[in-house]
Amino acid sequence: MPDTSLLWQMLILLMAIGGFAGVLAGLLGVGGGIVLVPAFFYAFKTLGYDGPQLMQICLATSLATIIVTSVRSVISHHAKGAVDWSILRTWAPGIAVGAVLGVLVASSLRSGVLQGVFGGVGIVIGLYLALGRAEWRLGEEMPGGLTRALMSPVVGFLSVLMGIGGGSFGVPLMSLYGLPIHRAVATAAGFGVTIAVPSVIGFLFLTIAPEHRPPLTLGAVNLPAFAVIITMTLLTAPLGVRLAHAMNPRPLRRVFAVFLLLVAGNMLRKALGW
Repeated sequence: MPDTSLLWQMLILLMAIGGFAGVLAGLLGVGGGIVLVPAFFYAFKTLGYDGPQLMQICLATSLATIIVTSVRSVISHHAKGAVDWSILRTWAPGIAVGAVLGVLVASSLRSGVLQGVFGGVGIVIGLYLALGRAEWRLGEEMPGGLTRALMSPVVGFLSVLMGIGGGSFGVPLMSLYGLPIHRAVATAAGFGVTIAVPSVIGFLFLTIAPEHRPPLTLGAVNLPAFAVIITMTLLTAPLGVRLAHAMNPRPLRRVFAVFLLLVAGNMLRKALGW
């Protein structure tokens, strides 16, 4: 059991991380999970919980926070008429199937493999944030039929393996198909609910050895980290929304992209044993 002073340090760190993740989600439409997963990983590892399923705990706890933040975001965006419910209804079943498959795969992988997945996909997301252009298009409207049936499970599957909600994949995807950015952000929040609910239910049944899990961990979800992050993100997300309407977020997207590339690159380096 870690000493009390170290636990207080981790509490302060998690409060700072949760506050930053909330501002980021409101400002850039990028889900907090992309920050929370590596933050949880380093925090839990510092506390001495470096077992073969550490990444599963980080993914599950991140996804648990996304349930609350995404529901709150959908309600707020719906009040402004920004959610495209036709897209959400037609994409949700495939995304949920992909999320369930993601839990099954993630539960069977070692922490090092999941670190590599997070690092590799995180680098791709960081490069898109840094180099992506608003005028890039894959089509003029969101695809249906076979294309949707193939793409929607991939969104859910990769999101669970990353421990993230709908923003990191959903916003770029909908933007590439011509959906206005504010509508894409609002609808992607609904993707987050569809991803997080079935995946967290699955992770609650994952068995982790007592010596490898932080205190008060239910299945793979660490309840203290969940509570701290939720409290902070609910307080700071509205600040991010206000900042998004008061300033040009593009330069900040580039700064965050560099930050993400460094974090994801370091995670990938550790996974490869360098």
